[in-house]
Parts: sequence; structure tokens; C-alpha cells
Amino acid sequence: MAIYVSGRAAREPWRHEFTAHPKEVAQLRQMLRLRLILWGLRDHVDAAQICVSELVTNVIQHVGEGTPATLRMELNEPHLRLEVEDPDPRALPTLLAASDVLESGRGMALVDTVTDHRWGVILHGKTKVVWCELTVDASAACRPTSGPRITRAMAILELYGSWPLPRGRDMAGGASLLSMAVAEEAAIEVMADVLHWLRAHGHDPDDVLDRAQTHFEAENGGPV
Repeated sequence: MAIYVSGRAAREPWRHEFTAHPKEVAQLRQMLRLRLILWGLRDHVDAAQICVSELVTNVIQHVGEGTPATLRMELNEPHLRLEVEDPDPRALPTLLAASDVLESGRGMALVDTVTDHRWGVILHGKTKVVWCELTVDASAACRPTSGPRITRAMAILELYGSWPLPRGRDMAGGASLLSMAVAEEAAIEVMADVLHWLRAHGHDPDDVLDRAQTHFEAENGGPV
């Protein structure tokens, strides 16, 4: 979640439970991208997506498809920390030599390169956490709190919050009591549902996100 304090975004840790499966990787990448854009870290989307793809693929290949896992993301300036937790402390990731990587896949070698060697493993009894960190410039500019687009977006979020969601999530307190934290979660739901709609109708969700970001930057004087 992101709570706005004195015009600046204080970014709270994000946690998402999922089932390790190849088809989940693309969805996780899209969710990660949306959240990083909202956090003002668009320039770090590609590197973060690479890391998450490799960490999740590592679970699929070495623990097994269908494994329950958890993705966590936290910003502690100047580092963006990504963690994937799974229930097998025995299957530990290893950094392979270049020749081995060519034969068996990119694995942790790519994570090692992207993160400048900032990664590791933490064992917690019957689970393990594989983590990595990206160095980011996370200083956030003040964000506007009014304007026609912002007013329209809030109206959409309030309307969206009044509808029961298939996953049983409740916009606690009702639409008129939306806090900024809850509003961000609603925004994520809106964008994710729109991406599903676009894909179902033959459109490329990533292309649409790029175009939307271009519109946003053009109206706000440059990248967030």
C-alpha cells in the first residue's frame, strides 16, 4: 500500500500469495509492474520483473509446480527488496558457472548480475526465503491531489468499491470511507481487471500499459 503523507508517498511492504506455476509468472510480472509504477519506480520495472521471474521459476523447477509460495516487496531506500518464500528449505539456489548456465538456464546467475551480487537465502525452519535487492533512486516528487483526471479516478474507485469482487474482497468501510491505502488496492484491482479484459479481447496488456504511461508522462511533464 502507499499512504500519502504531506504530498509524498510512504510505500508500505507488499505481500502476495500465489501458486508456483509457469502461467503465474506473467501475472506476477504484471502485478509487480503496476505496483512499481504506482510507487514511482517505473525505471526499475524491467530489472524487478527479471528477478521475480527467475526466483519463481527456481521454485517451479526445483521445488515443483503447484507449490504454495509468497512474493514480498519492500522499499528501504536505497534498495528495493524482493523475496520469494517456499516450503522447501532443502532445495537451495546455486550460482552456476557461465558454461553451466548456458546448459541449464539463466537461473541465479542473471539475478546475481541484475542485482550487483545482492541476493541470498534465509532459512526459517520448514521454509526458505530467497531474496534479492535492487539499488533504486526512490525519492518521490510531490503528487497532485486534485484535477479532473484524479477526480474521475476517485469516482471510479468508489464505484468499483461498491461492487462485491469475485475473490470475496471487501472495501472495508464502504466507498465513502475509502482511505488512500484502500484506494490504492482498489486501483490495483481496477487495472488488473482491465488487463484481463484486454487480453481476453486480443490486445497486448503491456502495450496498453506503455501507451497509458506515455499519456500520463505527457500530462505531467515527464517520467514519475
